[in-house]
Order: sequence, then structure tokens, then C-alpha cells
Amino acid sequence: RGNAFPLSSSRYLLCASGDFVKMYSLATEETLRLMGGHADLVTGIQLNPHNRMQLYSSSLDGSIKLWDFMDGIPIKTFTVGSKLLALYTPASFEDSVFAVIPKSGERDTFQLVSIKLTKAAGQDLEAKELSVVLDDVDVSPKRIAFGREGEYVASVKEVNLQVYFFKRKQLNRFSVSAVKTKSGNNHFTCIACHPKEDCIATGHADGKIRLWRNFYHKKEYTFSTLHWHHDAVMDLAFSIEGTNLLSGGVESVLVLWHNESDCQKDFLPRLGSAIEYISMSPDGALCCTLHTDNRITIINSNLRFSKSIQGLIKSTDVKTGLVVDPRTKALVLNGEPGHLQFYCLQSDQQLFSLDIVQRQYIHQAGLSQADLVKVAFGAQGKWLATVEEREDVTDPELQLKLWCYDDKTQSFKLNTRINMPHDGHITDLCFRDMDESEEDSLILVTAGRDCVFKVWVMVEDTDPDAQQSVSWSCDFVGSYHNYQATNCCFSEDGSLLAVSFEETVTVWDSVTWDLKCTFCHPPGKIRSICFGRLTCSKYLIGATDYGFLCCWNLLTCALEWSAYLNVLVLQPDPLSEHIAAVSWLSKESSLFVFKPNEPRPIYIQRNLCKEKIQLAAFVPRDEPETIGSEKHCWLRRSQLFFLTDMQELMTLSTKSLEERLTASSKQLAVEESLPMTPFSLLLGKHRHQQSQEDLDLGKLVAHNTHEQDSPAVKELLHTPAHVLPSASFLCPVFINSLLISKNNKSAEEVDDEVEMESEKTEDDSDEERDVTEMEQEDTNPMELLGEVTYKLSKSQEKELRKIRKMDYSWISAF
Repeated sequence: RGNAFPLSSSRYLLCASGDFVKMYSLATEETLRLMGGHADLVTGIQLNPHNRMQLYSSSLDGSIKLWDFMDGIPIKTFTVGSKLLALYTPASFEDSVFAVIPKSGERDTFQLVSIKLTKAAGQDLEAKELSVVLDDVDVSPKRIAFGREGEYVASVKEVNLQVYFFKRKQLNRFSVSAVKTKSGNNHFTCIACHPKEDCIATGHADGKIRLWRNFYHKKEYTFSTLHWHHDAVMDLAFSIEGTNLLSGGVESVLVLWHNESDCQKDFLPRLGSAIEYISMSPDGALCCTLHTDNRITIINSNLRFSKSIQGLIKSTDVKTGLVVDPRTKALVLNGEPGHLQFYCLQSDQQLFSLDIVQRQYIHQAGLSQADLVKVAFGAQGKWLATVEEREDVTDPELQLKLWCYDDKTQSFKLNTRINMPHDGHITDLCFRDMDESEEDSLILVTAGRDCVFKVWVMVEDTDPDAQQSVSWSCDFVGSYHNYQATNCCFSEDGSLLAVSFEETVTVWDSVTWDLKCTFCHPPGKIRSICFGRLTCSKYLIGATDYGFLCCWNLLTCALEWSAYLNVLVLQPDPLSEHIAAVSWLSKESSLFVFKPNEPRPIYIQRNLCKEKIQLAAFVPRDEPETIGSEKHCWLRRSQLFFLTDMQELMTLSTKSLEERLTASSKQLAVEESLPMTPFSLLLGKHRHQQSQEDLDLGKLVAHNTHEQDSPAVKELLHTPAHVLPSASFLCPVFINSLLISKNNKSAEEVDDEVEMESEKTEDDSDEERDVTEMEQEDTNPMELLGEVTYKLSKSQEKELRKIRKMDYSWISAF
């Protein structure tokens, strides 16, 4: 996710995530809604104070959207025209919202403005009526707050506090000492206002919290101090009644201050990572905290942990690359320090985290600690290889660990630990991509800066006290002219191993370990290499740091073609012949997809994003996707994901936003949250019995076609009740939709018309009539459903009408 601002309600949690607004279920922690429509980053979300079923969202695209979040549809879009960096919706302002926008003509200067939202009809409206409330405010949404039911607004920036009173139109400014003293750093970090009283709470960089009172007077103001945090206070929030104050920081501890007293406080520790944002639910029953590791924690009002929603953890440096777990098809990469995170792309949540380093991480700058740098999976996901290192000048550490998947515990278990497998940094590692059921064929290769590559194989463990039957040991060591080994990879069938040594690519026989051939394309060192697959398995692709993409033919041992392209990422699709190359040129990333046997790309996407793409991975689909466009056929069996240097995960998709949602996400959020009452149980039982009877009898329930086609009825039944117009407006429309048009002829008029048919029509040949009847019978949908209706001929229909009009009243005399 991008920057997320959580906002919890009784059953759902709403948060901004990149260009979207997500709605989670607090019961199941699943994504129920993914609301898209903004063209840029969503910077703020707020509930509509006058309708709790609606939501406002602001974005850098200069628009404010009003959502019906229960149905996930936008009601109105207000175009402001300026970048919106924060959003506030105090309840006392009925037709206005407040936002932070850049000050025109001045760089890095921002102002708080009031935006009047027009009540005109239509979905796309303009909101150009802006009025400046505060100048020179901070861009962070945590540094502006509205207090005492919207009577005033307070803003902090650096060492200055300013309070504006709306009724008086009075602005008071206060400041604290800017000098860093022994007592700490006084710079403001966040602000919160008491909902009922004239009290402002401010957090500071030294960990102190100041409670300001009597700020109606410029000189007679007072403040008291609360202090527990040892570092900066990152966010503050009052409870709904204002009796308690919540604070959080880098300690990963949520502090609850009672009655604004320094002596009365409770703690919820070990929340995992630093707390960035704190938000209260409208009913005050829950609060949620957003953490720096991209996780939202739901906490009860009694300060007890309730739920946790974990997204993709942002690591400072993804050294492991993007790797796909063959077993779960999850994306695997660096997570918490020393951990591997297994991230499910379908549910947008973390499956689990695997502790690789198995040491306590100390959050202190300047310490040299062990870190996870490389990871590789076996073909079936049974074996996992990891490399961890601690860079120290005097005592460097390097460990290679082999993990085996345990079906009983459903997790990986450490099998072999190898200390100092190389004398220098390990640059790459890979498994031979073959059937893991044959343990003799399973091979691991590591390449290092000590100018060698090593082959590791499984051997039987002869130690009687050993807990496992097999372990790993080195079987072969290879080198080439004392050059540093930088990359390694196996061919699709596992018969060849390619290892790059600076500017040269070497190809080895994986059975005899004989050097077969070498390839070179100076100048420039080899940045990445990969073999072609399927029909293109005879090709070897390499990219150099001097901007060349080369393709060598393994049969002729010659250069097939080369292209001048600054390739940063080279990623083959494991299920097809396609290879994706990501280039960086003129401060933009571009994507090229090609087959090795064709030098011309089959797909080009220039200006894929403005950020530099560092990593990419093809993730196999559960089922091949039906793609009509020929240029996107390479996405049929796999989906391509990218990770930028800003730690943003991106993908290419041929489907719309609604089509990408899973079936469980499309279900109505209202039905998911209905309480179990006696009436609902009775109604559910009745519906079940009725549907069962229909199935048993094989009946087809035929609805009135006029009602089905009526737009008024459809609108009435499918529109949410809280956005419907008044009943007085709907009633005439509904009644008119049920009236029969004058153009429709009655049954008697139709009978008369049939009787007046010409004799020519009546004397149509029987053969022609029979053909017509057969065609009607063949195309009759009721026959397909098991109900055959006999079709009368025209002469029979005429006789039947005569009998129907005959007077039989004389029978009543008997």
C-alpha cells in the first residue's frame, strides 16, 4: 500500500491505499470493496458527518469524491483544480469541507482552505469557491485538527502553534523555544483537539505531550506536560468523549492517558513496529493504529488487541529480490528485519512470516546486524535456500541455510546450516529446476565474490544423533580466470549451468562439470543472464551494465542478435517463451517483452512509471486467462509484477477494477454484516423451503416481462435507500410505469383483427403451415425446459374462436 489513513467504523475499516480506497471487514479481515476512480494518490478520507453511510476522499488529482461505500459507487465528484494534500470534514460546516493545498506562486508553502461543495444536480461538479483559513501550514494531515465541535482549528509547524476561531475570526499564534536544550527538542510533530472542551494536545520530537488551555488569550495561555515516550510522538487522538488521550511512537507501544494525568496511564506494548497514525471509530468502541510496516491493528476500547490486517511490508532494501513460492504462488521477499514475508497477491494480505536469522533485532542506528540477502526455492517448493550476512570489518558473518518444508507443521524447518560457504559476498544462488522427488537430481549452486561458484548436493547423514536423514555438502568448486562470479542459472532441462564472471558468460555441463563454451560481449560486465524456455531453450540471454542486451545461440555458439538497451531487470516467464526486460532511460522505466528467437519485441510499454523499477517477477495464474488482444497474449498464463525503488508493487492487467476483484470480494457488504435475529432465521428458512420445493417440482418461475423491463422498478429496487429521492417523487413515476400504453391493443381487438384476415392467408398451403409449426417448435424455449406446449394451426384457432363465441346459456335451463 501507499500512505494509508485508516478510519474505522463499527463493522468495517476504510483506508486509503495508493489511488484506491479499500474497505475491509473487521470480522474476516478480507477486502470487501476496492473503490477506484482517482487518477492519483488518495491523500485523505473522512466520513460524511451528515450521513455515516457516505465517505469523502481527496486526491492529488485535484478532486474530491463522495462515495456510497456500502455499494462502492461514487455519488458525486467535485473538481477543485488544485492538489489536495489533506482533507477534514467537521460536522458544524454543512456544505463545506477543508483541505490543504499548495500556495500558488510559492514553493513548499501550503495553506488550509475551505471548499464550498455545491448541491447542484449532476455527478461531476466544480468546486472553485475556496477561502483561505490558515496560511503557512504543514503538509502532514496530523498537524491540523478541529476542536470543540468545529469552533476553532489549530495547526502546528516546526515550533509554532496557531489557532483560528471561526465565529470571532480571530487568529492567535504561540511558539515554543526552538533551541535544543537538555530537556529535548521542542519541535511539534502532531496535534489533536478535545471534542468537548477547550484543550489542545500537541506531540513533540523529544517525546513530550503538551496540553494547552486558555488559548483564547494570546498571553495568558497555560499548558501542562505529559512524558513517557523516549523519542518523537508520532500521533495523538482523543477518545470520542474526550476522557482519554491515545499516543504512539517508535516504541511500538500505544499509551492511554486517563483524565490527562501523567500518573494514570495504561499501555499496549509489542505492537510490532512504530505507530504512524491513530484513528477512533465513530462509536468509540474501537481504535486502529497504522504502523510503519504497512499494518493496521484493531484495538478494543479497553486497550486489548482485536485484529490485525497486514499488507506488504516495506523494507528499506529488498536484497532478496522478488521470488515466487511454487507451493502457494505467494510473493516472497524481505519483510521484518531477518524475516521472509509470504505475501498473497489475491487477498492483498500476508500469509505468514518466516524467521530466518532467528536473532533479536535491535532498533538502533549504526549497529551492524545480520540481514537476509538471498533466497531461492526448489522446483516444487519443498526446499528453500537462504543467505544471511553481517558486514563487519573485523568479524564478518556469512551463513547459508537449507530449509525443508514440513507437511505436519505446514512450515519450513531448518535442515542444514553452513558457516562461511564463500570467502566473500554471495552474489547469486539457484536450484536445478527438475523433479524434486529424485533427490539425486537436486542441486544448489552459489556464486561469490571469492571468484568461485560452488555446487551443493544432498548426502545421507551418517550421524546417529541427527534429527534428519539428509544434509547438504559441497560437491564441486568452479572458477574462470580468477574473475568474480556474479550470476548463475540452469537451463530448463537442468543439463546446462550458466555462470557469469564479470564480462564473460561460461556454460558448464551439470553432470560432468566440464566447461562447454564461453560468451563475451565487451565492454561492460554482465548484469543478468537467463536461458530461453520451451521452443526457445537453445538461446541464452544476457544484459550488460554498458547498455547491451545480447542473445547467444547455444547450438552454434555464436551471437544471434544484440540490442542497445539499458536493461535493469531481465525476467523470463516460467510458463512460456516470453522474457520481460525493463529499461531505465530519461528518468522513466519502460517495458519490453520479446521471444529470444525474434529480436523484435512483441510488446512495448514506454513510460511504464516515473520511478525506477528494481525488481520483477512472473506469477503463474491458477487458470489461463482469456485475452482477446494479441499484443497482451503473453499475459495469458502468468502475471507480471514490479517493485519500484519507492517500494511500490505494481502489475499489468487487461481487466477492469471490478473484474479483478475475487468472488468473495464482490458480495454485498450489507449481507455480510446482517445480525442473526429470529426474523432473519425465519425468513431464511422460508426462502430455503421455497427454493427446495421449486427444485423438487421442476417448476420454472416465470416473471412478468413488463415488470422485468420496467426501468422505474429496477431503479427502485437496486438504488440504496439512503440516496433515493422522496416517496412523493417516486410514487407517480412508479404508478405510471405500471400503466398500459394506449398503443397496446386489447385481446378483443386482436381477435377481431384475426377474424378479418384475408382468405388468402387462410388458404395457405398445409405444407407451408407444417414447416412453420416445426420451426416454432424447434425454437420454443419452453420445450428445452421440459414443458412442451402444443401449437394450434390457424384453422384450428379459428374454429376454437367460433366455439368460444357460441351462446350456451340455454343449458342453464336444465
